[in-house]
Amino acid sequence: MSFPSVEPQHELPPPDKTRLRDDPSFASAKMHAFQYIAVGIFLVLVSGFWELQIRSPEFYNERAERNRIKAFPLVAPRGKILDRDGRVIVDNHSTWSLILSRESLKEEHLHEIAEGLHLDYDDLVKRVHRYKKRPKYEPIIIKEELSSGDLAFVEAHKDPETFPEMELIETQKRLYPQNGILAHLIGYTGEISESELDIPEFAKYNQGQIIGKTGIEKGYNDWLMGVDGERRSIVDNLGREHQILEKKDALPGKNLQLTIDLDLQVVAELALGDKRGAVVALNPANGEVLAMVSRPSFDPNKFAVRIKSKDWKEITTDPGNPLLNRAIQAQLAPGSTFKPLVALAGLESGAIDENSAFNCGGGGTFYGHFSGCWAVHGPGVALHKGMAQSCDTYFYNVGNKTGIDTLAFYAKQAGLGQKSGIDLPAEAAGIVPSPEWKLRTQRQKWFAGETISVSIGQGALTVTPLQLARAIGGMAMGGVWHRPHLVRADTDKEKPMEWALNPENVRKVIYGMYGVVNEGGTGGRAKLPGIDVCGKTGSAQTTSAEYARAHKEARDNAWFIAYAPCYKPEIVISVLWENSGLHGQFAAPIARDVMKSYFDKKVRQQEAELLHRNPASALAAALAPPSEQKVRIN
Repeated sequence: MSFPSVEPQHELPPPDKTRLRDDPSFASAKMHAFQYIAVGIFLVLVSGFWELQIRSPEFYNERAERNRIKAFPLVAPRGKILDRDGRVIVDNHSTWSLILSRESLKEEHLHEIAEGLHLDYDDLVKRVHRYKKRPKYEPIIIKEELSSGDLAFVEAHKDPETFPEMELIETQKRLYPQNGILAHLIGYTGEISESELDIPEFAKYNQGQIIGKTGIEKGYNDWLMGVDGERRSIVDNLGREHQILEKKDALPGKNLQLTIDLDLQVVAELALGDKRGAVVALNPANGEVLAMVSRPSFDPNKFAVRIKSKDWKEITTDPGNPLLNRAIQAQLAPGSTFKPLVALAGLESGAIDENSAFNCGGGGTFYGHFSGCWAVHGPGVALHKGMAQSCDTYFYNVGNKTGIDTLAFYAKQAGLGQKSGIDLPAEAAGIVPSPEWKLRTQRQKWFAGETISVSIGQGALTVTPLQLARAIGGMAMGGVWHRPHLVRADTDKEKPMEWALNPENVRKVIYGMYGVVNEGGTGGRAKLPGIDVCGKTGSAQTTSAEYARAHKEARDNAWFIAYAPCYKPEIVISVLWENSGLHGQFAAPIARDVMKSYFDKKVRQQEAELLHRNPASALAAALAPPSEQKVRIN
């Protein structure tokens, strides 16, 4: 079979490029494409110009400026804290801190930086991330008070090729007294926390700023805190500084002078020693706090930078609770130191008089329950003996006749059951029990037997050492209670709380407290030659006697309250020896030592003043026999 032959098809000829170039439609397409590209480029340029010049010129100008100008913070030192004589209690010292410039920061460097500076890497990363919402020009302080080893590491690695984000700045850090002296009163500083930044009262502060955290540092933070300065310099693209353009010096904080007498404070600290408790000394005539001690204490210098985790754990797990300011926060039963107010309430209300007498056979039965006395004081115990010997039976009867409502009224008039208003944060109020208080807080009625316990400073009654000092001092002043304060300022315009007490009734109570110290009473260990000291001992149970014998931390608290001179007091002292297991007489020597220091200093000041006015008379007085010396101490 044969097939018809097919003629091979010829291939199409190649396009004639010359003809295409000459084709008007092809040229038009190329022109359109070029136009579209040109328009697109123009739109991009216009959009960029709009962003730079119209929409956000300040933002981009600022960023461009920062590429060649860098701001270095100049940290303002806090004001110094002085005692009443102008001696420095809290000072500052120069040190170096390390900041990270966030414009040059690379997170991959953080691990090596943390390792070189002995920082916790995870904490450092968290710290950096907290600043992500902050402006880029704000640096991050990552370590304060650099050691010589830290400085060597920074100097070896802060060049632009290694860690360009590291910068050293000079700062001023707090220098507090050693051995925890005045730690609770002064407080400490620290970096503002995330939680504090969310509180309206801290809205004016920025992240990373150092503020007062407790005590005077917190209460007077705005006064003590300065205003940071800034140094603006020209830098190259590697961050190297070439020229200082502007320097705004830091404005230091203002100094603060306290009412504290450093001499008296040191004596009070030494007298209390390692005992758990508190000492408060104040001038009842104006409310100035002369000394305030709380033990156990802590070292605020550990907080002045950033406290280490191990130090924080050690402090917070200490069973002695060293962060508690017992002078204003320990709310404890006052024991027999409450008896002067019970006697005053009985006299003022007419429930008793100076000669009302009761028999003490070692206790008494009230409402079917026998309440014991610490001793047998015999028949005919009246006010003076009852106070001097601290007879519980006498005060059971006085309290029972006076009634709980009257006792509560006079206790509140004296400032118990409420904050004193001292210029320290976190003061406790204490409790003055009453039928109204019990119904409000416990939804229960008051039982008459409870009044018996309150009459000797037990039951639900609680006070702080500061409240007790103010209450008894104001009573000794005849019913004038000044607000305790720590800062020397013009307080003449501040009116004290006054209550018109019968001067004769006040005199009778004072005479009883004189007997406590000077006539064979329970506070004889507070006696001082040549000075009329009034006082009152107190022992307060914290739990049952059986439990306390087996548990040291539950033993009785020893109290002592004293003032001098008796009829024109210049100083009142409250002493708490917590869980001593001893009677208040053993706390009396602490008050005696502080009081002696006060009057000894007064004598020295009088002698110095006399020497300044009349050197010849001063010399004659110094050479005269002791019986002829005329320097007054009362």
